Amino acid sequence: MADGPEWFAPKRYGYGAGLPISWQGWLLTIGFVLLTIGFGVRLSHRPLELIAVLSPFVVAFCVIAARTTRGGWRWRWGEED
Repeated sequence: MADGPEWFAPKRYGYGAGLPISWQGWLLTIGFVLLTIGFGVRLSHRPLELIAVLSPFVVAFCVIAARTTRGGWRWRWGEED
């Protein structure tokens, strides 16, 4: 994972990505949050449709975050890499 872009920092404890560390990561995160809020407001009375619409965006966000996290996604116990 070291050859690709690094948009997110790894979490210190646990599995996954931490906060964004580049403007691309912040743009992706803010865009995802705005998209989620927009669909949430629009489909607030239709929860199954909301889940169906948001699921591909959640999966895409997680895949992009996993591929652009420094060191990749793996379980961490707090030690420095």
